[in-house]
This record gives sequence, structure tokens and C-alpha cells, in this order.
Amino acid sequence: MADFKVQSEDDNNDFVFTRSFRKIYTMFRSLKNRKGRFVLIIGSPGTGKSANIYSALEILNLDVYDPTLLLDDPDMSSSDVFNEFYQTLRQDLGVKTNEDVYKKVQEYDMVLLADKILDSEFVDKDKVGLSLWSLNKGFDTFPFYFGILIEYFKHRQELQKINVVIQTALVFRFKGVKYDILTDFFLISPVLVFILNQFFEVIPISYSKEETRKIVKKNFKVDDKQIISYIDEYGCKPRVIFERLEKELKK
Repeated sequence: MADFKVQSEDDNNDFVFTRSFRKIYTMFRSLKNRKGRFVLIIGSPGTGKSANIYSALEILNLDVYDPTLLLDDPDMSSSDVFNEFYQTLRQDLGVKTNEDVYKKVQEYDMVLLADKILDSEFVDKDKVGLSLWSLNKGFDTFPFYFGILIEYFKHRQELQKINVVIQTALVFRFKGVKYDILTDFFLISPVLVFILNQFFEVIPISYSKEETRKIVKKNFKVDDKQIISYIDEYGCKPRVIFERLEKELKK
């Protein structure tokens, strides 16, 4: 199966500019002259969070630190993942302490925590990323994310000199289907996003049916009736529809 995930600025073809993209582009453009922004980009699995992020970066002249986290085992403990995360940053930036990490990244326009952290198994098939680890460990991941939250509050002063953008999803699998707690539940999701908005800037990625139709049409030669039927079945999630269409074409 083709890999429809976008993981770098050079990995984007046939991108369709949508309302969600314009929000991200406008926010990214402002980072050149501002510091202290902490942004969460959220969206259901398959909506194209990484495609929007890297398409905006391809246009803008930003100095971005986009680290890669390669985990050895999907069964690693939260404490081991937490230690591996900061050890990776220290080694990558050539510093000795976590405090030095926060000082070093102040040199960049943006620190981006996206697919190279979340889905690094696409970078190295023998490793796993944070998303796959989270799916495997379920609620046992809570100590890791709580530790990251503690770091956020502990280093609020240093973060005022840093722009951080995080591709964010709280995903679990039910009957083989991925769901995101932040976007896929009518009652719970808006409450959680409201709470997050009190501490961070939150930009949701979503599409209208017409935007989804254009995105699919740009990548596959299929008629509108078939596209609409997949939108009705899977929702406005282009990557999910891409994968389904590829399966159909192989039959």
C-alpha cells in the first residue's frame, strides 16, 4: 500500500489549499517576529494534519527544529519513553542538560513536534513512534503525558522565548477504527478543546464536503459520485479515503 502520510516539507504533492490550511499558514507566518506561542494542531486521524503543517512550511522561510524520536519497543514504560525523549533532544542539539535544551531551541523560529515524533516508524521500520506506542499502551501512557505537562508548567518562563507547535491527537482504537478524543466525540471533544484553549492556542483541522471532494479529485481520477459515497462512509478524512481508493484500484 502507498504511504499517504506527509512527514517533511519535500513530501507534499497536489496539495489543496483549504480554510484550515489558511489558518495554519497565517499563524506560522506570525512566528518569525513573535515568541512564546504554544500551538496545538488537532484533527481526526486521516484529516491531514501533517500535510497542512508541511505545506505551510514549504512556503514560509522559517528556521524550524523538527526532531525525530525513535522508540525501540511499543511496550516501553512511560518513564523510559520520557527519558528517551529528552535524551534524544539533548543528543540532537548537542547539549548536556534539559535546561540547556530549552536555551538552545530559542535559536529557532519554531520547535515542531509532528510526524517525526509521532509516526517515526515511517522513518525507520525497525522503530516505533509516539502514536503507535500510545495506541499499544493505552491508559498506561498517562504518566508520560503528565510528565510532559509538568515540564510545561515548570519551564513556563523559558517557553516565553520559544515557539512550540505540536501535532496533537489523543487516539484510541475501537473495533479496528481509530478515534481521536479531541475531535470525534460530540459531547466530550468540545469540552476538552475548551479546556486546552485556556492554556494553549488550538487550531483544528477539518474540511467541508466540497474541500474533501477537491482533495480526493486532485489525487485520484474518480467520479464525484464515488467520492461522495466515501465521504458519507468515512467522513471528511482524505487520507482514509485515499487508502480505500487504492485498495479498490488494486482489485
